[in-house]
Amino acid sequence: MIHEDAEAFAAVLPRGALAALDLGTKTIGLAVSDGMRHVATPLTTIRRKKFGVDAQALLAALESRAPVGLVLGLPRNMDGSEGPRAQSTRAFARNLSALTPLPMMLWDERLSTVAAERALIEADASRRRRGEVIDHVAAGYILQGLLDRLAHMEGR
Repeated sequence: MIHEDAEAFAAVLPRGALAALDLGTKTIGLAVSDGMRHVATPLTTIRRKKFGVDAQALLAALESRAPVGLVLGLPRNMDGSEGPRAQSTRAFARNLSALTPLPMMLWDERLSTVAAERALIEADASRRRRGEVIDHVAAGYILQGLLDRLAHMEGR
């Protein structure tokens, strides 16, 4: 099932780690949380080929982490509308949901890449290094946003 409401998503989740995806046209950034859902950690970036290969690589990367849910960054425009990239993300989520029983959440990712880029610049990462890690760092920002929302809902 694919959710867009954090409360509905939280209601179907057992305790455990979550994983997040930042879907780009050429790469997929991947991040995971700890089991208590306090901290998001950027994990890896997968080079995109075609959906079947991408999904297999993604599920293999997550296998040892055993997440209980997936969060996909939904790239909305600044005015909240959705363009072709958002539609592509929705299609990816639908196709992926046929391959895994994990509940999924579409989370507004506006400015996550900008925040990741700023953090990497502040960390004095070279342009080349930023290019290598930006996608999974952005996935970490996406996931941390949802973790913070879930914590707020629980009153933590």
